[in-house]
Amino acid sequence: MHKLKAIFKYARKYRTKYYFGILVLLLVDLIQLIPPKIIGKISDILPSGIATEKLILQYILLLLLAATTVAIGRFVWRILIVGTAKKIEYDMRNTFFKHLQDMSTNFYNNKKTGDLMALATNDLNSVVQALGFGVVMIVDSLFMSLITIIIMLTIDVKLTLISLIPLPFISITASKFGKKIHKKYMSVQKSFSSLTDLTQENFSGIRVVKSYVQEEKELEKFNTQNQQNFKVNMEFAKLWGLMQPLVELVASLGFVIFIGLGGFYVMQGEISLGDFVAFNMYLGQLIWPMMAIGWVINIIQRGFASLERIEEVLHEKPEIVSTPGVVPVNSISGDIVIEGLTFYYPGSNSPALEDINVRINKGDTLGIIGRTGSGKSTLVNLLVRIYNLQKGEIIINGYDINSIPLKTLRENIGLASDSFLFSSNIAENINLSQDYVDIESIKQAAIDADVYDNIMNFPDKFETMVGEKGVTLSGGQKQRISIARALIKDPEILILDDCLSSVDAKTETKILENLKSIMKNRTSIIISHRISAIKNSDNIIVLDDGKIIESGTHKELLDLKGLYFEIYENQLLEEKIQEEGEN
Repeated sequence: MHKLKAIFKYARKYRTKYYFGILVLLLVDLIQLIPPKIIGKISDILPSGIATEKLILQYILLLLLAATTVAIGRFVWRILIVGTAKKIEYDMRNTFFKHLQDMSTNFYNNKKTGDLMALATNDLNSVVQALGFGVVMIVDSLFMSLITIIIMLTIDVKLTLISLIPLPFISITASKFGKKIHKKYMSVQKSFSSLTDLTQENFSGIRVVKSYVQEEKELEKFNTQNQQNFKVNMEFAKLWGLMQPLVELVASLGFVIFIGLGGFYVMQGEISLGDFVAFNMYLGQLIWPMMAIGWVINIIQRGFASLERIEEVLHEKPEIVSTPGVVPVNSISGDIVIEGLTFYYPGSNSPALEDINVRINKGDTLGIIGRTGSGKSTLVNLLVRIYNLQKGEIIINGYDINSIPLKTLRENIGLASDSFLFSSNIAENINLSQDYVDIESIKQAAIDADVYDNIMNFPDKFETMVGEKGVTLSGGQKQRISIARALIKDPEILILDDCLSSVDAKTETKILENLKSIMKNRTSIIISHRISAIKNSDNIIVLDDGKIIESGTHKELLDLKGLYFEIYENQLLEEKIQEEGEN
């Protein structure tokens, strides 16, 4: 009962249509009980000699009217019930997608894309099937069975009771198989998810697969997973294939009993030939609801299994949300103060950041440098609340970061970090944050990011399709488009997170020169492995193993002769070797 309530809560919005559809379905079932009575009457009057052409014609017209009404009624209830189930599918898919959009980054670190795709397609379809044809079959089988049995009892009680002996065995069979079907279908869905995930990952990384000549190896992995998927589906099909014939066999036993016993009753004169014919037709109509029990068990159990998987995701709460104590902040333009900040990634025993203390004055630029894995990007992720603070605090413009509405915080920070591009054109990728299209602003952002000339060299210019994840562009072009995407927001805080690593030194210098006027009146953070990108910053911090080990201006840090000086010397040597190689 709990599972039924869970699955029907999604139909609550459309309950009026559902109720009306069920009412039409019940009326259709009642009308279907009329033809056997009419045919029984005809069977009685034909041998008696009292049949007239007019009477026979009346009966035929009644049969045609009943058939037409049933046809129209079936169309109506299918539109109302099955059509409404499709509306529920639309709502559920939107709800599911919105929920996924609201989930925090850590959720996606622990969930596979293929599994989520399977939930949004295969599993959701199973739930809708349960709400559509599952509802129809439940109502149809129960109501049709009850009314048909009542009418059969009016013909002959003893004959009816004997013909219905197989019914309890159908219920037992359906119940036994139902639990096994539920368990097997869960395995089917999980296997489908794994296959989808493997396929999606392989297509996304096709360039790597081809570069390393791994086509045969990947095909072998796919064959193994596909074989597993085939295996669990065959196990499910065998179970379902065994259940259906068993239910049909048991249901047909009642028909066999009736033919023998009913024929004897007719010969003994206990029932008329017309009653025998009508009873035979009613029993035939009863066999379908009895057989439908198997279908109902299958569809509902599949719906339950899929709903469990979907609800498991829907019940997960986003880790990052606007807290109840948020204040109506309109601007985050101001000083940024970080005090005592320590952060651990989930499952890690060592801190990614430890006791970070830094102040960035309004309008200043902070440079951050350090070895790979030193915690540079982690600090930025905390500034935009990709993760929640654990210890310490971040104050922006006098407000604790947790008291700033999440939407306000992210809308006013321009973050050029991930060079991920969507499968649309260049203009749409740059204009991602805007609700309107201003081509001049798009062009200016491209100019400031020093990618305008590259774009204009493409045949379709700003209408150039970039392919999945920007596959048609170089790494440097993708990075510069991501910078343009951040600039067009005209943010109060600009963060460039190692977004110049794929461009040459000359292009880097040009981009930073373009950004000088943009960064002049706003707080900026530049993270880089190159000292050339941060040396003009108002303040520079050097991170190592999650700790700030040095801080100061470029000159002050060089005078310290520490890690910053070491990185600087190594990069000078690399540049010298590169120049000699070019000469």
